Amino acid sequence: MATTLWATTGSDVVKALLAERRAAGALASGLALTLVAVVDERRVHEAEQAATIAAAAHPCRLVMVVRHSISADIRLDAEVQVGGRLGSTEAVVMRMYGRLGLHAESLVLPLLAPDAPVVTWWHGVPPEEIATDALGVLANRRVTDCAQAPDALAALRARAFDFAAGDTDLSWTRCTPWRSLLASALDGVDGQATSAAVAAEAGNPSAALLAGWLGSRLGVTTEVDTSGGPGITAAEIVMRRADGSDLAVRVDRPDGAMATLKRGEEESRALPLSRRGLGDLLAEELRRMDPDAVYAEALSCSTDHAVDMTPRARVLVWRDPAHADT
Repeated sequence: MATTLWATTGSDVVKALLAERRAAGALASGLALTLVAVVDERRVHEAEQAATIAAAAHPCRLVMVVRHSISADIRLDAEVQVGGRLGSTEAVVMRMYGRLGLHAESLVLPLLAPDAPVVTWWHGVPPEEIATDALGVLANRRVTDCAQAPDALAALRARAFDFAAGDTDLSWTRCTPWRSLLASALDGVDGQATSAAVAAEAGNPSAALLAGWLGSRLGVTTEVDTSGGPGITAAEIVMRRADGSDLAVRVDRPDGAMATLKRGEEESRALPLSRRGLGDLLAEELRRMDPDAVYAEALSCSTDHAVDMTPRARVLVWRDPAHADT
């Protein structure tokens, strides 16, 4: 079932959600978390599809914030749905017009699932400081995607300077299969790394984070070479064994689907290493609510900026775009 509300209020949205929950019965029970998704209008359908896939593994309440021009007349339109085309997800899509969008947290707070963690996901370019943003302050975890930014590597550096425990980025999630494959390939190798390299299309933030992870784990400077893509296309590690001989471990994935693993003089092996969809990436990040210390180390190493993992109080810093230059 779904309820559409035009030119409505926050209290009417809450009432509509309660009515939908009662009508859905058992569908509305057992929520694991609240997912607050901040998107623009053209990405709403994509975000809904990703949240539906993620909710299959992590039942959640999706609260979607869609901001329109702050110069428009103030208005709130909302769609409330439990089940239906979004599976078992409880979803509230709020389109905020005018300066109402600057106070989205006042509409989101009453919709949070009780006694459940909150994850805020910016599907697009996030605010400059996510840890002090109103929708970031209320979240246990904050998920960004530097690959969506016009300058992905600059966005990654911004995340390092703005880092707070609980932050993560989908660029990091994209390189999880690479990290797993490389770690398993090095399992049982007794030696010291002497060099490492990653190849990817220019400006790929996942490649930068993979290089940072290799550097932080192996204690070597990892080069990032440019290739034609798609995404990360190769990674190589050279290990100096106890007997003084070198062992090269190399993974090549030129087509974004199948990889070839070559370890020393052993025969090459073909392994699946497909690029994953947005829903699968989001589902992986919703598995954990604790801070990701390994991501913090990789981010620090890839940007040459030491991040602070010490939990600290999150303080809202409200900024009015109308006075951004004053």
